[in-house]
Amino acid sequence: MAFSVKAIKGTNDVLPNESHKYQYVEQAALDTAKSFGFLEMRTPVFEYTELFDRSVGETTDVVQKEMYTFNDKGDRSITLRPEGTAGAVRAFLEHGLFNEPLPQKICYLTSCYRYEKPQAGRLREFHQFGVEAFGAGTAVQDAEVISLAHTYLNYLGLENVALEINSIGCPECRKKYTEALKTYFENKKGDLCETCLSRLDRNPMRILDCKSPVCSKIAEDAPVVLDFICDDCREHFTSLQKYLDTMGIKYTVNPQIVRGLDYYTRTVFEFISKYEKTEGLVVCGGGRYDGLIEELGGNPLPACGFGLGLERLVLTMESAEIPFPEAPKYNLSIVTAGENAVLKAVEISSDLRSEGYSVSIDTVGRSIKAQMKYSNKIGAEYTVVLGDNELAENKAKLKNMSDGTETEITLDNFSEEFFKAVVKDSMDGIATADISGMNPEDLNNLFKF
Repeated sequence: MAFSVKAIKGTNDVLPNESHKYQYVEQAALDTAKSFGFLEMRTPVFEYTELFDRSVGETTDVVQKEMYTFNDKGDRSITLRPEGTAGAVRAFLEHGLFNEPLPQKICYLTSCYRYEKPQAGRLREFHQFGVEAFGAGTAVQDAEVISLAHTYLNYLGLENVALEINSIGCPECRKKYTEALKTYFENKKGDLCETCLSRLDRNPMRILDCKSPVCSKIAEDAPVVLDFICDDCREHFTSLQKYLDTMGIKYTVNPQIVRGLDYYTRTVFEFISKYEKTEGLVVCGGGRYDGLIEELGGNPLPACGFGLGLERLVLTMESAEIPFPEAPKYNLSIVTAGENAVLKAVEISSDLRSEGYSVSIDTVGRSIKAQMKYSNKIGAEYTVVLGDNELAENKAKLKNMSDGTETEITLDNFSEEFFKAVVKDSMDGIATADISGMNPEDLNNLFKF
């Protein structure tokens, strides 16, 4: 019987014809973060299980149902990271970043793992863009983090994504709110699912985040957290709204947002897709977690951040028909006939690649006709044919594949003359075009600098 191996359920292969989309959103994420002063951090894909038990929360679905946990060969409990914040806080503490100037602003692109039912926009292995700001407890820091996400989504063209915000208060507020929730749900316990029944005594706020339609319906009439927050938390939330108003960022206050992780305090927020095909999908979520650093062994220090799922992001962009940049093409395909021509092609391609050009040469011994077909299939911008005659004359014809025009080029001075030909064709192409709106990156690409 033939041996067949397939990808594990809930995982996804990103093939070469799709990878440029992820490269685009990832680079845009890092560039946007950098413009806000957030620098990249990289942490291990697995951590000690206790880290997530203490940070994410033992009563959350993530810890109770979704974590990939195993014992290693030293019989230590290890977990593949289900989210990015806990590992970032652990690294912040372990490496003494609290001794550096605060706030410490970090970002990351990371893979995460949760055993969930796979569906559109939800995988068991997924990838996140996240940011964390350690050491700033003000509402303006919350607003900056929200603004970073808003700026990033707008840059990608996702304008029909709604921001919803809420405050779930500080631990003191939560005590009063928790008691009110217990009283409310106690009278409904006969209809709650088994998971929510177990949450009723330990953490009734988790019931508000239950995916069960029955529990969700019951939760609609539950007490609202904003009615229980203290004066300081209310002032913080009011200040956040003022900053968002000043930034021109539209939002809706949604008292039902609690987020699915236990470490959140005060500000929580979500960016939700309003596009028809992904209506209601949470593209980005985050908030403040002022007690997490202390919970993991550090001195009390405020913090806030967000996580944004890249698969959900790309899905939303595709469903909304938002264009991505084209996949990179070969600048030049060198078609060869004979061993001497191959040697020359190797020399030319090496020179051009060192100058930043993408060059294809034949490595399988195809005929000239087959090589030309291949050049068309890979979308090469230019082709040149090298054979005995071209080598003897030290000249060849450079063909522009977009319009069929040809330019004679000297082989011994190929790099310089190729550059001149590309610039000339680019100038001819924009002779009647308006370049006033082009940004520096577009102009740079246009002239191949």
